[in-house]
Amino acid sequence: MTNSMLRNCSQFDVFGSKSGRCIKWGLVAIAVAISTQAKAEYRVNIGDVLEVAVAGVPELRHRATVQMDGNISLPLVGMLPVAGLPVPQIRAKIGTALAGKVYRQRTPDGREAVIVIDANEVTTTVAEYRPIYINGDVSRPGEYPYRPATTARQLVAVAGGYDIMRIRMNNPYLESADLRAEYGSLWTEFAKEQAHLWRIKTELGEATQISPSAVTDAPIARSAISEIVNAETEYLKTKQSDYQKEKTFLQRGVQQGENQVRVLSEQQKKEEEGFQADLEELQKASDLYGKGSLTSPRVTDARRAVLLSSTRKLQTSAQLMQVKTQQDELTRRLGRLDDQRRLDLLRELQGTSLRLNQIRERLQSVGEKLQYTAMVRSQLVRGAGSKPDIAIIRKGEKGPERIIASEDTELQPGDAIEVSLRYQDGPDAPPRKLSNSKDPPALTTADSLRVGSR
Repeated sequence: MTNSMLRNCSQFDVFGSKSGRCIKWGLVAIAVAISTQAKAEYRVNIGDVLEVAVAGVPELRHRATVQMDGNISLPLVGMLPVAGLPVPQIRAKIGTALAGKVYRQRTPDGREAVIVIDANEVTTTVAEYRPIYINGDVSRPGEYPYRPATTARQLVAVAGGYDIMRIRMNNPYLESADLRAEYGSLWTEFAKEQAHLWRIKTELGEATQISPSAVTDAPIARSAISEIVNAETEYLKTKQSDYQKEKTFLQRGVQQGENQVRVLSEQQKKEEEGFQADLEELQKASDLYGKGSLTSPRVTDARRAVLLSSTRKLQTSAQLMQVKTQQDELTRRLGRLDDQRRLDLLRELQGTSLRLNQIRERLQSVGEKLQYTAMVRSQLVRGAGSKPDIAIIRKGEKGPERIIASEDTELQPGDAIEVSLRYQDGPDAPPRKLSNSKDPPALTTADSLRVGSR
């Protein structure tokens, strides 16, 4: 058909009315000739499988894979280098190597026939080409067998078609619903921890009062925010009341201990005075008994009085020591009450701050996922097609080359195709990361982020 077109063109002058059509036919003919020459000049490479056959000798049909060293192994020939050579040259090379070889073939009736191989009887074809590979936004990326004249469009079809949701996400509608639920739950946790933080700072004296405005920016219902703030407010009142009760109890115990010490000290003083008086009385009775002016029963009574007063004195001293010990313990507890309370609050503040940071990171992650699902869902609803970017990684003489291709580009054995889809309404820049402020910034896809009524 090309020769016919050229003959028709030769009937017109270059400046004739049909010169444009002739030029077009000429370009088509040249392109076809170049394409045919390129296909004929395909050079076998490592991984291709060659099939060698000899006419009339089916036993010599053999398939050989081109090894890493570029050689193939053939019966009657051995190792033969073929990598980098076109098929016609390999056919001639194998035919030359097998020419004149004697093969003894046994016939069905048991006789032995001697066959001398002729070079013209040897055929060589590529039985299996090197596989081709596809990766990126397709349903089933991986390795596929090469078929002559395969285009990028056909390979994408074999790989299940374009699919931007592969691995990255499941159904965008179900995924979006799950993410919104998780996002709302995270915001609720964030509001709770924020109110918790304000309550701790209030107890530490770093904040005046828990304010609902601290968490009103959260995209959750006002009723939920009010419940969170009210719960923390009641918890704060209860803790402060318990603290005041404990402090009052210790202060009262210390005061009572001081009163008991004062009373016991007075009693100890009086017991000491009584003991000294009884001791003097015993001394007088002993002196009179020695002069014979007093009977022994009177001395015995004086001794008993001294013993009794001494016992009372010891009991009072022991009781006084016990009360002082209790008072010291209460004083120590009263002194540690504020310090221990502050240490507990600081430890609680540290844990709350850590949980807030963790929730911020999770909110950032879920927010970015929501943006992505919203973009894909919007694309699916609008039905707008995506534009594929196709690149071919092909091994050339100077190493791997990256070739920008289209869907109609013909592939070659061993090609690796990378496919990526560009959505028309995709974001130009990635979402901002969350700052260290009290609340994460609002995200761009507002309808995907709003979780409850305000």
